[in-house]
Amino acid sequence: MKRNVLIIGAGGVAQVVAHKCAQNNDVLGDIHIASRTLEKCDAIIQSIREKGSMKTEGVLESHQVNARDSAAVAELIRNTGSQIVINVGSPFVNMSVLEACIETGAAYMDTAIHEEEDKICETPPWYSNYEWKRRDRCAEKGVTAILGIGFDPGVVNAYARLAIDNWMDQVKSIDIVDINAGSHGHYFATNFDPEINFREFTGRVYSWQNGQWQENKMFEIGKEWDLPVVGKQKAYMTGHDEVHSLAVNYPTADVRFWMGFGDHYINVFTVLKNLGLLSEQPVKTAEGLEVVPLKVVKAVLPDPASLAPRYTGKTCIGDLVKGEKDGKEVEVFIYNVADHKEAYEEVGSQGISYTAGVPPVAAAMLIANGTWDTGRMANVEELDPKPFLDLLDRIGLPTRVRDEKGDRPWNEAV
Repeated sequence: MKRNVLIIGAGGVAQVVAHKCAQNNDVLGDIHIASRTLEKCDAIIQSIREKGSMKTEGVLESHQVNARDSAAVAELIRNTGSQIVINVGSPFVNMSVLEACIETGAAYMDTAIHEEEDKICETPPWYSNYEWKRRDRCAEKGVTAILGIGFDPGVVNAYARLAIDNWMDQVKSIDIVDINAGSHGHYFATNFDPEINFREFTGRVYSWQNGQWQENKMFEIGKEWDLPVVGKQKAYMTGHDEVHSLAVNYPTADVRFWMGFGDHYINVFTVLKNLGLLSEQPVKTAEGLEVVPLKVVKAVLPDPASLAPRYTGKTCIGDLVKGEKDGKEVEVFIYNVADHKEAYEEVGSQGISYTAGVPPVAAAMLIANGTWDTGRMANVEELDPKPFLDLLDRIGLPTRVRDEKGDRPWNEAV
């Protein structure tokens, strides 16, 4: 049994994580929030106090730390007595935070694959370049490390496992669809860190098809999806984290990720990319100043956390899984619908942050009660999805199933 949570990061997702930890602090214990910028941590704590999110009286503290400094993170883990670390900082700090957890024995989780700032779209599977190299050390030290435990990656991995375990003898394809049918009212903005957002879309699009990696260009392959609540939406095949673990764990299935984009987003993105403004490589200005174009674009765009008050509409994220059962073809769509306004009213963040921030708290609760405290490194599809989805139902992200028998809550379908 583990208690006391250290949250690394102080952005929009961290705000959701902190609020949800506070709502469940009877299970999770002390809550600590750490970032390079102490003021951001203090603002999250103020928000928790204003909304009365603490379930019981307890420790709620902010700390300043450089998450790239593994020794400093390890010292903070020890000083706070934290046994669970939720890393929702930049993917650039994954390795340093993971190393601190391996050193101290604290459970680790993150919501995205590690990245190096000067590299985009490395050789797949991406997890094998960084996280998976530390699997043996986690096992040797009995350290629980749950990778990619946001929504996508994360919940969608659990959806794939649920579909395969309960609907089919053999899986043939896993198509993950992420649609944001909301509106933030700005001319142009990204729903999470612009630097990370654009890096996803400037490289090659990797999918796993016919037993091998397939490469495409961004926006090269699109299709219309008819989804619950949000209706017909255009989505494009995109490279994404979860493809890289699902392809290894289900190698006989085609694994693809689809994300919805409007024409306006695509037009602005294309102009920025063609002008070289999305490059991660430094350039020199006429005045001799060295800048990274992508960081300049990030600096002039709205902070994703600032979008929340004006955001309206809904998201729909789910898995369409196809396979065979008793010699017959079957398919099932497992999904969640989230509302931007409802997320803001509850925790002060928009729906994209909400869907990313609630799942790691559910995972932390499963670590705290021992259900997911595995003492090893695991991707989400390697863990029993049912207790995870049960908790998500209770704390804000209910799951539904649509198949030949209709549309209903997941636990009525399995």
